[in-house]
Amino acid sequence: MVRDFDELVGEADSASVEGWDFSWLDGRATEARPSWGYQRLMGERLAGVSAALDIQTGGGEVLAGAPKLPPVMVATESWPPNVTKATRLLHPLGAVVVADPDEPPLPFADDAFDLVTSRHPATVWWAEIARVLRPGGTYFAQHVGHGSVFELVEYFLGPLPEETWRARHPDDERAAAEAAGLDVTDLRFERLRMEFFDIGAVVYFLRKVIWMVPGFTVAQYRDRLRELHEKIQEEGPFVAHSTRFLIEARKPE
Repeated sequence: MVRDFDELVGEADSASVEGWDFSWLDGRATEARPSWGYQRLMGERLAGVSAALDIQTGGGEVLAGAPKLPPVMVATESWPPNVTKATRLLHPLGAVVVADPDEPPLPFADDAFDLVTSRHPATVWWAEIARVLRPGGTYFAQHVGHGSVFELVEYFLGPLPEETWRARHPDDERAAAEAAGLDVTDLRFERLRMEFFDIGAVVYFLRKVIWMVPGFTVAQYRDRLRELHEKIQEEGPFVAHSTRFLIEARKPE
């Protein structure tokens, strides 16, 4: 049975967006995954170190999926609901969760960690990452790349300037890492297909990934949402593309 606009939007607007679990979108949206398998590679690296830091851990879901955590495992997070969720999830695994505003300085001593990880950090403070890594230590992360899901963003905001499209470019991140004294040993980029099958999926996604359309509310964009709802009904799923890059950088000994 075809569900109407108000029902789909109302359901998505009232759904919880706590944490970093996207299972609510199962059957309503799809996103291809990068070929490298970040969580598996992260887990392999965590198993081989004695002290590690996961920056901007979200609700702790990705870190909790690692088969083995090191003897010293710390995670930081800024958003209070996620701090609570990550604490519940990670403390039983032996990890400490630290509430941190995601601004310099990181609340740790110099040369504190063998490994620093992060999946989709909103901000990257390379000088701080370099500072808390021990000589010979590694930063290993998956970042959101430039122009990610901009088909959807521009549908609501209109054409974006070139400098906005350039933000988060992997070449720029490589340069920033090197400027902080790190040696980039691996850098891989992929552009991945996304499909939104109904307008509820769009609403939920924009409520959860709040930086896509800053200040997004259903009330503000209701007319545009209705137009997109009709477009999806007539033409099929709305297609966008996410971008991801894997980066690994080593602190010289």
